[in-house]
Amino acid sequence: MEKTNLTSLQKRILTSLIMIPIAIGALRSGHPYVDILIFIVGSLLSWEWSNMVPNKNASTYAVSYIFALGCSFIIFDRAVLFFTLLATTAFVFMKSKNEEHRNLITLGVPYISIGVGALYWMYFLFDAFGSIPGEKGSFVMTLWFILMVWSVDIGAYIVGTNLKGPKLAPKISPNKTWSGLIGGIILSVAVSFIYMYATKSIFDLAMPLSEQIKFAELGAVIAVVAQIGDLIESSIKRYLGVKDSSALIPGHGGIFDRIDGLIFAAPIIYCYFTLVSFN
Repeated sequence: MEKTNLTSLQKRILTSLIMIPIAIGALRSGHPYVDILIFIVGSLLSWEWSNMVPNKNASTYAVSYIFALGCSFIIFDRAVLFFTLLATTAFVFMKSKNEEHRNLITLGVPYISIGVGALYWMYFLFDAFGSIPGEKGSFVMTLWFILMVWSVDIGAYIVGTNLKGPKLAPKISPNKTWSGLIGGIILSVAVSFIYMYATKSIFDLAMPLSEQIKFAELGAVIAVVAQIGDLIESSIKRYLGVKDSSALIPGHGGIFDRIDGLIFAAPIIYCYFTLVSFN
């Protein structure tokens, strides 16, 4: 009998059908499941970064990244956390003094601890989102944020593939187009409107149209920022001469390939809600 090999797209779809329910299930279940999932993702990203960037002490750097990530989970005093992350960054910088890619190795500390950490902080922060009968604001709002990033990826792929047109950043990512970016933004805005309307109706929330418009505008901002994060990841990989950050996820590449937009947008949106919306 002839062996059947799955295409890249089939692997991508199959893997997504497994990963998406796990992610949503953890967000819905709350602690400790969401804590464990985010920490595992961050730890795998730490391993990826320490192996994606050529170096002589991968295990030392990976442990340093994971240590910094763990600190972002358990240290709630911002000043203490800042100096802890600064000290860890300084340690990696000194340790990598003879490395060819010293700056990228050092960048791994803040990129992972703050990027992934912000997803964790956001989950706690969103508990302050109104009064939702029988539901957690953390689940509803964190899922909204993730949907915004997923939407821009899907919209950019569908529109960019069909319309093509001028390249967005040909020297960094030849396949990305301006039409794809616009399509991703439009889909993010549309999904935000639909999601917030459904949330308002299901939980009988007092959410005026102005609030729904505000979240739609934030959806557009997230779409743009997520695409910037994706371009930064592409530029790093192009500089290092690698196609994927790893082969951990069949059909998708690595963890970094899948969450680059999330971890780049998360700190910005967390700061927005902390400094503007909830004060």
